[in-house]
Amino acid sequence: RGEVEDSHWRFFLTGGVALENPYPNPAPEWLTEKSWSEIVRANDLNGLGGFIESVQQKPNAWKDVYDDSSPHAVTFPSPFEEATDLIRLVIVRCLRPDKVVPAVQNFIERKMGRQFLEPPAFNLAESYADSSCCTPLIFVLSPGADPLNALIRFGSDVGIKPTDIQSISLGQGQGPIAAKMIHTAIVEGSWVVLQNCHLAASWMTALEQICNEVIVPEKTHSDFRLWLTSYPSEDFPVSILQNGIKMTNEPPKGLRSNLLRSYSTDPISNKNFWNGCNKPHVWHKMLYGLCFFHGLVQERIKYGALGWNIPYQFNDSDLRISVRQLQMFLNDYDDLPMDALKYLTGECNYGGRVTDGNDRRCLVSLLSIFYNHDLVTQENYSSSVPSF
Repeated sequence: RGEVEDSHWRFFLTGGVALENPYPNPAPEWLTEKSWSEIVRANDLNGLGGFIESVQQKPNAWKDVYDDSSPHAVTFPSPFEEATDLIRLVIVRCLRPDKVVPAVQNFIERKMGRQFLEPPAFNLAESYADSSCCTPLIFVLSPGADPLNALIRFGSDVGIKPTDIQSISLGQGQGPIAAKMIHTAIVEGSWVVLQNCHLAASWMTALEQICNEVIVPEKTHSDFRLWLTSYPSEDFPVSILQNGIKMTNEPPKGLRSNLLRSYSTDPISNKNFWNGCNKPHVWHKMLYGLCFFHGLVQERIKYGALGWNIPYQFNDSDLRISVRQLQMFLNDYDDLPMDALKYLTGECNYGGRVTDGNDRRCLVSLLSIFYNHDLVTQENYSSSVPSF
């Protein structure tokens, strides 16, 4: 649409060409020499004339922008009160490069829409539709991701029985077994799932040979599929990456995305499971509390030692077993067995990963906010704790 000038874009990416700076820094106590040099270079860009003079004449006003926790969202001193979005990005780059990422996110949301900031829903059906019997399907793993259950469920949706999905976790000595499984499956038309390929670096050459020479159209059943899971690894064969269909299930960003993902994954997304509790009012409220708790414990990992003393990889399997236990207990007991649910969820399912005593106490305290009778009985229950 012609809204991005090439000179602005290039400066935003590079910071301009470093030349000798003839202007003295007007505020060395807070403005670094690197930032001041970029300001001087940016002053030559269209729409940024007067940047040098503005900082020289209003250092306190610009210091307020520099000190603000969200400098990309505040109004800049004159003459940049009505600056365009891209000029604002250039100014943020000069003053607070640590805030460039949220500034770019705001820019994308305003110009293109929030959907371009959120990863698309994990869709196995689309990837499967693009594949053939000779095309490997590769899951690039991220911490906490476990696509096997989703794969087994998808297999049943397209008519593949669980007995026709053979899975093996690669490691020392598992290569020959995996090769035998592939040779059998290409004749029978079943699926083979090779998990954790990054742990079998020495066998990757043999896998590459199998993909190039054994899995060929004239010898392979049309229903056969080879599924691979691996963390990013330099040992993974490039030819398989180039010829395969690559997928990744990125961890959700933010509580909202985490909640949406929890409700869209198995078993919660299954209508029969969703409607399978004889106490629907209690079930839906407790389920929401559990999903919120699941998102909260995952989000705390982002804050380092402020979140957990030790970073734990809570994942969908923790939520899955807790959800199934919740429904089972609600169906089997007339009264809500809150103590039993707290123990199983907080001490066993999630707490089983926790090795630090203070982390365990924090986990159980967080769970008590969502697993309590007020959540069920109060119409507008708030998970916020006023004393905090």
